[in-house]
Amino acid sequence: MSAVEGLSPALSLAGLSTLTTSRAATDEAPRSSAAPVSRQQWERRIRTRLRVSDTAVVAVSCALATVLSLRGSTVGIPHSAVAIAAATATLWLLALAMFTTRSPHVIGSGAAEYARVAHATGLAFGLLAILFVVFEWQGIRNQLFTALPLGTVALLVSRWGWRRWLVRERAGGRYASRTVVVGSRDDVEYAIRTLGPSGRLGYLVVGVALLEDSDDTVSVDGVDYPVARGEDAILRAATTHESDTIVVASQPTGDPTFIKRLAWALEGTTAELVISSRLTDVAGPRMSLRPVEGMPLIHVKIPRFEGATYYVKRALDILVSLGALVLFAPIAAVIAVAISADDHGPVFFRQARVGRDGREFAMLKFRTMRVDAESELAALLARNEGSGPLFKLRRDPRVTRVGQALRKFSLDEVPQFWNVLRGDMSVVGPRPPLPAEVTAYDGTVFRRLYIKPGITGPWQVGGRSDLSWEESVRLDLRYVENWTVMTDLVLMWRTAKVMVTPEGAY
Repeated sequence: MSAVEGLSPALSLAGLSTLTTSRAATDEAPRSSAAPVSRQQWERRIRTRLRVSDTAVVAVSCALATVLSLRGSTVGIPHSAVAIAAATATLWLLALAMFTTRSPHVIGSGAAEYARVAHATGLAFGLLAILFVVFEWQGIRNQLFTALPLGTVALLVSRWGWRRWLVRERAGGRYASRTVVVGSRDDVEYAIRTLGPSGRLGYLVVGVALLEDSDDTVSVDGVDYPVARGEDAILRAATTHESDTIVVASQPTGDPTFIKRLAWALEGTTAELVISSRLTDVAGPRMSLRPVEGMPLIHVKIPRFEGATYYVKRALDILVSLGALVLFAPIAAVIAVAISADDHGPVFFRQARVGRDGREFAMLKFRTMRVDAESELAALLARNEGSGPLFKLRRDPRVTRVGQALRKFSLDEVPQFWNVLRGDMSVVGPRPPLPAEVTAYDGTVFRRLYIKPGITGPWQVGGRSDLSWEESVRLDLRYVENWTVMTDLVLMWRTAKVMVTPEGAY
């Protein structure tokens, strides 16, 4: 990246005023530059690919439902069945379009994209069910009981596949918004650290404009980002780096019109102006925008830790834990024999953990350490490699040979599905802490105990023991306040991948 120069508050504001005044003096509307045009082109290509794959999935699902409903029939496929299949496919595709499931803002986002696809599918088949009741169209029954489940799964798998492709492309610098971050140094560094250096989240940071005098570069996690200087620094940074997105991490104090004038100044030079706020780290999906008499009000829904959604979570826990216990039963038998043969000790290890509202329970695990491991802990405390109150050793001498393999693939956690079935834990939630760890919590960290701990969660899929204590807490608190059923399903899916390609497990 070529270095450009840094920005002072007074000059930057004067520069914005000059730019907007000069533009207002002309009678010609701003024309799009190459950066937003390029962005529109690659967004259009992605939408076209999704539209083709969605159409193929829907068409095949509806056709398959029709064919399966006519098995054994000797009269061929009646025209009414073809018409109903075509109507189902059309309504389904219209619902996917109405719910903007191919919007650039949700493509590759994960849970938000999957939720929109599921909601669109639910709406389409809900309308079909109403038609079935009102008009008694017999062919719709086959679509409801065959095309709905098969098509929904196929659509979600298809979107997951496209998301994986998009992540790989973005890692190579393609199909990501070239982004310039504006604000104070602290807020800019936080925004860059959150967005990541690779563009995997859709934002490839290529430059910085600081609202303060500073060095020529901003360094975050070992990556240097050039800083622009001068009256027109923001506009020039967008042009120099061919940026299509400006992220405002913070704005000058006492200047309420800064964002408006910045938007005017950037007309034609960039595609999007994004306002970043640290509030989103706490509120997330609980935020909504409501304009009142021209004044945008950001509504933040106060989190609740009881109610209907928690009953849904409990139902999901029971369903998943029962399935997991049945599925892993043969593997568990092999593991039990291996543990017993290794050192002739007990198969299971019970440990006191702290659950929701500070209640203790006995968490069940396959034993991975020697029988006398607890008595050896005091001698190993000086070698602790964990962060915060956590105790971790990459090469813990107490771990048995079988235990090393179980920990690597997280198989030692399988008995915890019994804790989930009992109601002590949830499938997804914060990591269950030890009583000694809880005594070291401050007032903020105690919020991790507002919901049941989980077998897996953001900590499990986000790096496990490689994460710092602060990062682990931040991930857990974000989950506690913003979880959804779709988030839980996504984390379960990601956990399966982590078990196959383990990182940070020791």
